[in-house]
Amino acid sequence: MPTTASAPASRRRGSSHRSSSARRDDDAPLIPILARKVREVEAKAQKGKLGPTNRVKFQVIAFLVREERARVKADDSTPTAARAELLKRLDGVATILAKTAARDTSLIQLLEVDQAASPVAKRMRRDWLLESGAELPEDELIITDVAPKQTPVVPAALAERQVFPPQIEARREANPFLAPDVALRAPASTARRRLDGWELMGPLYKAFETGAGGATASMELPPVPEFDRISPKGLEIMPHQSRFLEAVRGGHRSFLLADEPGLGKTAESVLAASIADAYPLLAVVPNVVKMNWAREVERWTPQRRATVIHGDGDTVDAFADVFIVNYEVLDRHLSWLGSLGLKGMVVDEAHFIKNLTSQRSQNVLALGSRIREQVRNPLMLALTGTPLINDVEDFDAIWRFLGWTNGEKPGPELMEKLDATGFTPADKAFYPEARDAVISMGIVRRKKKDVAADLPDKLIADLPVELDDEFGRSIRDAERELGSRLAAKYRRIIEARGDKVLIGEVDEDIVRLVAHGELEDAKSAGAGADNVFTMVRKIGQAKAHLAADYAVQLQRSVGKVVFFAKHIDVMDAAEAHFAASGLRTISIRGDQTTTARQQAIDAFNTEPDVAIAVCSLTAAGVGLNMQAASNVVLAELSWTAAEQTQAIDRVHRIGQDEPVTAWRIIAAHTIDTKIAELIDSKQGLAQRALDGAQLDPTSSDSVQLSALMHLLREALGAA
Repeated sequence: MPTTASAPASRRRGSSHRSSSARRDDDAPLIPILARKVREVEAKAQKGKLGPTNRVKFQVIAFLVREERARVKADDSTPTAARAELLKRLDGVATILAKTAARDTSLIQLLEVDQAASPVAKRMRRDWLLESGAELPEDELIITDVAPKQTPVVPAALAERQVFPPQIEARREANPFLAPDVALRAPASTARRRLDGWELMGPLYKAFETGAGGATASMELPPVPEFDRISPKGLEIMPHQSRFLEAVRGGHRSFLLADEPGLGKTAESVLAASIADAYPLLAVVPNVVKMNWAREVERWTPQRRATVIHGDGDTVDAFADVFIVNYEVLDRHLSWLGSLGLKGMVVDEAHFIKNLTSQRSQNVLALGSRIREQVRNPLMLALTGTPLINDVEDFDAIWRFLGWTNGEKPGPELMEKLDATGFTPADKAFYPEARDAVISMGIVRRKKKDVAADLPDKLIADLPVELDDEFGRSIRDAERELGSRLAAKYRRIIEARGDKVLIGEVDEDIVRLVAHGELEDAKSAGAGADNVFTMVRKIGQAKAHLAADYAVQLQRSVGKVVFFAKHIDVMDAAEAHFAASGLRTISIRGDQTTTARQQAIDAFNTEPDVAIAVCSLTAAGVGLNMQAASNVVLAELSWTAAEQTQAIDRVHRIGQDEPVTAWRIIAAHTIDTKIAELIDSKQGLAQRALDGAQLDPTSSDSVQLSALMHLLREALGAA
């Protein structure tokens, strides 16, 4: 870059009435601009909010400080004393840069001489110089973009980790060629737009940071259709979901779906893929909701097949329509996913990719870019109730994934919308118009209170999780061992009375007798073989981290959360996870005094920074009022429907003005799943007996006894 041009003479000739400070600014009009900008960067750094735009700003300030210092030193027309004063002021700017870099050491590398050479940095430098009144040569006024480099889906560092599931080869042999999308061959427009010379990412972030325009950041959606043409038999979508899906039916294909948890984003995404025929579809999701995604695909689009990718993908169904993978294992599947011919991609809890330097974010962005290269107008969905966590620039990665920007400038469609406003960032009216333009790209944001009429006042949502570690395998082994032990007792009784044990046929009276005996033994047993109680406790321990992690994500989306567990060690593990996540919690336990308990409840209900209440199912299940939250996480299942209801009703009570959602964390492929079903059946018993509901009769057996009878039937092959 050439050195900074000095201000024109007309700017330097001032009135004799000006102050000495004004005269100093006339000698170096760029310095006050740099001082203002460096304070902005410092303030962001102090809050831990240095996003990409402020990092570029840091680069440009450092570059211009060096340029201005060289110019001042070489300017013989400035008196020595004035020159010393100007250099002192530049030293002040440099000192703030150094302090900021000491706070965030990753900034140090940005102080290198050649670091401000990107098109974004050049535009920022040009704009500040023009603001200072500098005269720039024509070749610095027009800044062209560098042609983007083709980023490989699989970076060299991950090449050796790539796996190729056996069934994928079968799919490839069945259809070795991907049909080309000829629409992608259309030449890109080379016409210059009015805003091509402007640095626009900073103004776009500012438009959202200031809330320019004031309205909710949600695009205009079509009205609710007269008929539900989407839901499968026996299910019905809610009006707010229907409006979103009508936008998909109308041709919109990229969305930041930022609805609060509990409003059905997963179901909307599954149905959107069906409407858009966006198959094969890839869903990148947190591990804790991976099983739930598979269940929702089966529930809402039963004609489609979903497969969950575990580990190296040995069990993947290569001919599935929907591929579900968690962030942690995505890195080893990039190669074959990038060549599968995906027509759509969903990123659940999309705020997970906000850190652009993380490998997780780079994997997601690389796959998203590959899909847009292969398919014209693919279905791209970013789901998160909290797109912004620390700073407005948290939008950056999500906008890149959706193709709205490339990080340095808006994409062609967004640029066209911005250009159509008729304004530039120099105009105050640009900011509300720019915010509206981004929103119209596909931001959809609804809160529970906005759609309260669509929702039940209390919803219990199950989140099945897979315990695929050694702990999970040991639990399943223990279940099989218990089932075998029960089956052996059953066979001995049958054989003792002279009958034969027939595969698939059972004597229900003997099943009940064996299960009842096991239950009585378990109640009186100390240490020893696993029983139904020890297994459920182990399942709770195995789910503790997953449940706590989900509660953290939920809290960032909706605010306060009540977290229930049965066992102290599960509560301890959850509290440790919340503390490591920087969240303040209160605890409700059985060993507290009445005063301590009430102080904790008051803090949760009144103090904004208390994020999560960690509660014992037995100690906090009755008599407490915690309606400051509208979301409950049940990390462990209770043994009775009444205990579960009492826990949820700590939140669902008079004074609650939002619909309540209880999230049950259920360990898939374990007895946990059966216990959840049994609890629900007991709920039906209460509804029939007390509310007159027309429901099928249910057994009066306890949940524990029914669970043991189920294990025994499974072991006998009669479940």
